[in-house]
Amino acid sequence: MTFESNTPRPFTRSNDKKMFAGVCGGIADYFGADVNLVRLLAVIAAICTGGTAALVYLAAWMLMPLG
Repeated sequence: MTFESNTPRPFTRSNDKKMFAGVCGGIADYFGADVNLVRLLAVIAAICTGGTAALVYLAAWMLMPLG
């Protein structure tokens, strides 16, 4: 019988799946998603929100530690 730990996982930028800053790679690692899907959703969100999502990306780049 195994028990999962209730400790939270770190929310960090990715070193391995980095294209620009590693934010999308870190989000993909955290949620267990494909990094290309997260990148595509980030681009679509930036277009649909008129650039607001791009500002959120830049804020995440500054706030998320490098993992």
